Amino acid sequence: MPLNRRRFLALAMGWPAVASATATSPVNDYQPTDLVETLLARAAVPRHSNELWLLIDDKASTLSVFRGDEVLEHIGPISLGRAGAKTQRVRGDNVTPLGEFRVNRFNYESQWHIFIGIDYPTPPHARMALEKGIYSQADYEAYFDYYRRHGYPPQTTVLGGAIGIHGIGVGDPDIHGRFHWTQGCVAVTNEEIERVASLVSVGTRVVIR
Repeated sequence: MPLNRRRFLALAMGWPAVASATATSPVNDYQPTDLVETLLARAAVPRHSNELWLLIDDKASTLSVFRGDEVLEHIGPISLGRAGAKTQRVRGDNVTPLGEFRVNRFNYESQWHIFIGIDYPTPPHARMALEKGIYSQADYEAYFDYYRRHGYPPQTTVLGGAIGIHGIGVGDPDIHGRFHWTQGCVAVTNEEIERVASLVSVGTRVVIR
């Protein structure tokens, strides 16, 4: 019997916890907030009745295209990063970043058939990285300097980049249907990415939760 996608993901993420719930620490220790998680709590609703937006659900392994509250396309199963989906991602960890993004580019000559890029890492991801010590203050300032000069976030910092939604190219559809296999992107079949690309445009809001 094929290995269940969710079971595969659970096994892939079966690392020891970084901190135990029973661990003790001084009451006045600073605990950085998960800014992205806070923002996600109110992200998965349309901004207005005619908004075209995407909702990617990690737990359900689905991608839905909405017009306001109406579902135009519902796709599943989809594939996410081999190491799961988290609010905090760093380069090379094979994690799909959770958060609220915007489509910012298309590549119709991608090895993955079509690649729809999103603007990861967003300013909230950069802020959270600073609070958690992943970014230094200099890294944080360099992030915004780059963003101001280029109009999109840097793709080569410790947070990584090149995140988007894409097809499977010449990949194996059976593997795609059974496992989370990407390095952090969201993958659908080639036929599905064509449908998504025909609906969205630069600026379309994308929620990954």
